[in-house]
Amino acid sequence: MTAPTAPQTRPPTILATSGGHRTGGRTMVEFDALVHHAVDLSGAHGRRPRVLYVGTAIGDAEHFTARMAEAARVAGFDLTPLHLFPMPNLDDVEGTVLEQDVVWVMGGSVANLLAVWRVHGLDRVLRRAWDAGVVLSGVSAGSICWFQGGTTDSFGPELRPVTDALGFLPYGNGVHYDTDPGRRPLVHDLVADGTLPTTHCTDDGVGLVYRGTELVEAVTETPGKGAYIVTREGDAAVEERLEPRRLPGVA
Repeated sequence: MTAPTAPQTRPPTILATSGGHRTGGRTMVEFDALVHHAVDLSGAHGRRPRVLYVGTAIGDAEHFTARMAEAARVAGFDLTPLHLFPMPNLDDVEGTVLEQDVVWVMGGSVANLLAVWRVHGLDRVLRRAWDAGVVLSGVSAGSICWFQGGTTDSFGPELRPVTDALGFLPYGNGVHYDTDPGRRPLVHDLVADGTLPTTHCTDDGVGLVYRGTELVEAVTETPGKGAYIVTREGDAAVEERLEPRRLPGVA
């Protein structure tokens, strides 16, 4: 039997973010410019974009799935939720994933997300989707998951490293770099001692675009925010700031 394929051939693309959502006018949540940019990167034109919402990191919380469905309705997207609790809600998980334009992964516990994905083989499905041109994206845990690892509060209030993420991208990832005061110094320590490789970081509202494994652009939905590359030099970490391109606002 021939495996399902993505709707069209596109280069492997990831948009890793610390943003994408905002408070809505008539809804609790609306998609901000980063989610719209993920759709733009997919090249979906002339029809309603197909977006898969994955809420594993918050235990497939039904109330938030409903909020995301409302956000998708307002944005004009066709949204399909993928739940893994208490069992997969789709008969053909791989076929559904490969039919999407964008996969958007919600934040929460990246450690739990990785464990549950691996139990269900979703890690392998997402790798095939990435190779097939489905845009992989997400916020916070939904950003770290695509990298070698990063900093997480999955294990408790004290931030700790996670080093067994999917590894599609050969870097570490630092999220909420400007709003969670413990993340920047921990990233520096983990890069300096070799626990994390070169690490790409985002302030809230910023996303990083990768074609294949190459970082091609930093973008932002919030003015004044930055992206950063932290590298190891000797036994120290060195940080370089990248100025993101401002994305058009969402009406």
